[in-house]
Order: sequence, then structure tokens, then C-alpha cells
Amino acid sequence: MTTINYSKWDHIEISDDEDDTHPNVDTASLFKWRHQARMERMEQSKKEKEEFEKGYKEHQQKMNEIKQKLKAADLNNDQEAQIAKTKLSELEEQERKWKEKEAELKKKDQLTPLNIDTICHDGKSKTVINKPAPKKELTEEEKSKKHAEFVEKHKAEAKKFGMLRRYEDSQQFLLDHPELVCEETANVLVIWCIDLAMEEKNDLMNHVAHQTIVMNFIMELAKQMDVDPRSCVRPFFSRIKLGEKQYMEAFNSELDAFKERITKRAKEKLQKAMEEYEEEERQKRLGPGGLDPVEVFESLPEVLQKCFESKDIASLQKAITELPEEEARYHMKRCVDSGLWVPEANKGQETEGKEKGEEEGEGEEVYEEVE
Repeated sequence: MTTINYSKWDHIEISDDEDDTHPNVDTASLFKWRHQARMERMEQSKKEKEEFEKGYKEHQQKMNEIKQKLKAADLNNDQEAQIAKTKLSELEEQERKWKEKEAELKKKDQLTPLNIDTICHDGKSKTVINKPAPKKELTEEEKSKKHAEFVEKHKAEAKKFGMLRRYEDSQQFLLDHPELVCEETANVLVIWCIDLAMEEKNDLMNHVAHQTIVMNFIMELAKQMDVDPRSCVRPFFSRIKLGEKQYMEAFNSELDAFKERITKRAKEKLQKAMEEYEEEERQKRLGPGGLDPVEVFESLPEVLQKCFESKDIASLQKAITELPEEEARYHMKRCVDSGLWVPEANKGQETEGKEKGEEEGEGEEVYEEVE
């Protein structure tokens, strides 16, 4: 019975495309780097092969030329024959190095993971009448609902997976909880990473980020193979535990890029939260005319600012009279509209004082500062 060798499928590089995730998760560029890096590696490999073939071809031409010279050389001319033999010996040594280089390139090519650009080629063409129906595309509302339901049921387990450290433990945990092998787990971990970064718990964020990329790699492998993600748990961990240099470099590069995006996103959210808080506080400060007393105070002439700081009404009235009428009217209106000062605030006190025979402030408009 003929056996089929499936070993070549053990080295498949995951694709760079990505399903839509939860609308609140900033993962739009999560795998963008991978496509560019993979294309650059393929181009570099192609260039290396072309340079090898060109150099080896030139070397073989030189070998043939020297061999022809030896055949045509005058046997009585020992000097000419000796020169040709010396040159041939040098070329034979170079031939050995070229063979070593050729073997090295072949081995490197064998170890290079397959990907969407190298695995897909037309082997046999056939017509399929009954094509499977494409997966239904969820609406944003459906995605949000699905995510909320997952969080309600499995958030604790997803976070427990995010805390695991050994690959063996992570593999066994996912095998015991296959419902966690999905995009929603990655989304929960991404949001958790952002929260940890905002709280400046960087060590824990770095660890959870590692587990997030583990889940993303499993999901990408499933998409590449077009299989249920749960069937990719063992193959992924088998591959990652081998520690192949190229595969680990891809994993670590993705992890570093992901942590950078998380840090950036956390700063943006903190900045937005701060701006919202400042705006709320500003709205609370607004006076009856809709102006901010802090902004109005900072726009006042220095002499008026000092009057406000000292809460000296007499000095304020004096300073106002010394300003040009239009400028004085402008500043006092803004003070009133911002609630910085309230006109006739102690009118009741003035009336009471008059009833007692006090005549202070008679006929003048009185201003009192609002604390």
C-alpha cells in the first residue's frame, strides 16, 4: 500500500489576511507587517538563488576553458601545462565550495514554510458543480452581540488562558476548553492588554500580549488550512515548541509590533479620557453667559487679575474707571457672562444697611466675586 508523505504540510506559514474582529478592538493592522516581511524574504531568497546560478555558471565556464587548454597544451611545454594544472586545482577547490553553497540553499528552501503564495498552484483542474455556501457575514450588531455573549460566559476562562506561561499548559488548557479557540478570546485579551497598559501594568500586559499572539497564530493557521480552529491547536504548539529560528522570528516580530500598537492605543485612550474629563469640568464651570471663568480670567489685563486675586472691589472699580470705556465694558461683560463676577450680588445687604441708616455704596452698582 502506497503511503502519502504529509510532512511538507508541517511547515506552513500563516497568511497575512484577517477576519473582521469586534468593532471596539483596534486590530486593523494586526497582521499587515507579516505580508510585507514575507514578500521581502521571498524576494531576497529569489535574488540569492539568481546570484548563485549566475556565479556557478561562470565558474563552470572557466572550468571547461581550463580543461580545453590542458587538452590542447603542448606536453613538451611543462611550464604552460603546470600553470593550467594549478589553475584547474584552484577551480576544483572553488567547485567544492559552490557545491556546499548549493546544498545550503536547497536545505534552506526545504525549511522555508509554505504560504499562500507558494502552496497554491494549479495541479489538476476540475469542475465542481455543488460549491459549499460561503460563510454568512455577520453585521456589526451581530458581532457585538456575539462578543457580549462570549464575554458573559467565558471571560474568566479567557483571562485564565492569558495568565498561562508554559506552552504545554496553554495547549492542554485549550484542549480542555475548545470553546475558547475563537476570535472572541483574542478580542477579550486585546481589550485586557489595553486596560493593563493604561494602568501601567506593563509586565502583565507583555505576558497577556504573548498569549494573544498565540491565539491569533492558531486562528490564522486555521484560516490558511480552511479548517476548524480547534484542529489547529496541536499543530501550532508542535511547531512553536520546535523553536525553528525563522518561525520564532516571525512570532516575536508579530509580538513586538502588537505590543507597540497596544501601548499607542492605551496612550490615545488616556488622552481622550483626559480631554473628556477636562471638558466635563469646563462645562461645570461655565457661567450664565456660557463662558469659562478660567479662560476669561486669563484674558483679563494684569491690573484686573490682581483685583480678582485680592478680592478688592474698590480696586476693581477704580481699575475699571481707568480703562477706556469700550474695553472696560467688554471685560466686565465677559466677567459677568462667565460667572466670575455677579452684579448686584449683595443688593439685599445694601438695602438692609440703608434701613439701618448705612449709606455706603449709595447710588453705585456693586460687584461681588463668585468663589
